[in-house]
Amino acid sequence: MTQSSDDILDRLMALHPKVIDLSLDRMERLLGDLDHPERDLPPVIHIAGTNGKGSTQAMIRAGLEAAGKRVHAYTSPHLARFHERIRIAGALISEDDLAALLDEVEAANGGKAITFFEVTTAAALLAFARTPADYTLLEVGLGGRLDATNVIDKPALSIITPVSIDHQQFLGETLAEIAGEKAGILKRGVACVVGPQQEGALDVIEARAEKLGAPLLVHGQHWQVWEERDRLIFQDENGLLDLPLPNLPGPHQIANAGAALAALRHLGFDEAACEAAVTKAEWPARMQRLRHGPLVDGAPEAEVWLDGGHNPAAGDMIAKTLGMLPQRPTHLICGMLNTKDVTGYLRPLAPHAASLLAVSIPGEANTLSAEDTAEAARAVGIEARPAASVGSAIAGIVAIHPHARILICGSLYLAGRVLRENG
Repeated sequence: MTQSSDDILDRLMALHPKVIDLSLDRMERLLGDLDHPERDLPPVIHIAGTNGKGSTQAMIRAGLEAAGKRVHAYTSPHLARFHERIRIAGALISEDDLAALLDEVEAANGGKAITFFEVTTAAALLAFARTPADYTLLEVGLGGRLDATNVIDKPALSIITPVSIDHQQFLGETLAEIAGEKAGILKRGVACVVGPQQEGALDVIEARAEKLGAPLLVHGQHWQVWEERDRLIFQDENGLLDLPLPNLPGPHQIANAGAALAALRHLGFDEAACEAAVTKAEWPARMQRLRHGPLVDGAPEAEVWLDGGHNPAAGDMIAKTLGMLPQRPTHLICGMLNTKDVTGYLRPLAPHAASLLAVSIPGEANTLSAEDTAEAARAVGIEARPAASVGSAIAGIVAIHPHARILICGSLYLAGRVLRENG
């Protein structure tokens, strides 16, 4: 009987004792054993950054596909199913193809130490190399310099979305150190679109680009984007675009759209592709309004939203988005990992939250306990208490506030769980 991809993925998890161990040595060895699929990819657009990578990738893909291009895309983490990470020429990878690729990669690896992300990235690159397409979108998993995706010698374009403090245990304690890791995707002579950056991060990126002779297209210098009269205005050396606002909600999506538009314009795409980028992108669990499913059906008069952001910059973005929505009492259901800056994430949300129900993330070894999340919320001034589950939290909120706005937030792992439960 053929093994499922889930069975193979579970087995591969045991090949390395650490969940995250940044290095390119194992990846380069494995790709060599697979005859270097990374050298046979359609032109690669490589995307790094702390926040906005996935949304920016989704917008670029929407624009390219509207222009009739076939696009491979690799992203992480997945939400409901692993297959979401690998999109081959526009379609999610099939179960049969994924299982076969994982079998092949596992055999080539020969039981040597390898991380889950490395082996699955190798499988994605193998799939992409074997299927014709016009572009390959590769999203960095963590950092950039030592990320498993950073094996492409000459991408068509690099992109660095906003850099902020996150994953300090792997990338460094300071903004400059983290920016240095993100700038590790820059390649000699390859242009890079740079989204809005704090000064310390931009200095590091510019210094690295100068050393490599990598031309930069920097927000605020080479392109601008802003909202004006409920329209998105983008300007670069090619002229001005007057477009609808992004269909992905939140003010931060203006900057993400700007990076996507700068990339598309650099690659020579027209206004129709740019408009499709901002109006047709799909990216779940980023201020996503849930409208159907068991969790929502139990709260028919409430608004139920879902967001997977999990660091202080994401908390700030969510707060700004909530501030732009029509006024309605907002109740948070929050679950986070114990590796995150919980206080930094929750602090900007405090003025917008009528209450917070804290949950532990089921099945996650690194979940912060519901009690600890509630305590962190109280420390920043949010009325908070633990709840047994997301479902019971929603039921408790609507029993008292049937017309509430409910935001489930704090972790992509929690978001994925919610999407699976809500079917």
